Amino acid sequence: MTKTLALMAAMAAATLSLNANAIDAEAKFNQACVFCHAQGVAGAPKAFDAAAWAPRLEKGMDTLVGSVTNGLNAMPKGGMCNDCTADDYKALITYMSTAK
Repeated sequence: MTKTLALMAAMAAATLSLNANAIDAEAKFNQACVFCHAQGVAGAPKAFDAAAWAPRLEKGMDTLVGSVTNGLNAMPKGGMCNDCTADDYKALITYMSTAK
């Protein structure tokens, strides 16, 4: 019984953590990414347009994170998120590349 309760508590904590990350990605998107990715400024793939993101995702997440970290075309180094970590970029890419 104790093991079952511990497992259920761990699963609940993991679920809350995933939900917090999704909320954090949305907040960071609205803070830093929306300016270019909402309208596709300078060729940026529009947020939530899975077709626009598909060829980029084929390059792999590490390549995409590297592009954000180092800057690419009109996107400056770090995008517009100076406090983002690699994990934040991964969450943001996943958030923006998923159709709504």
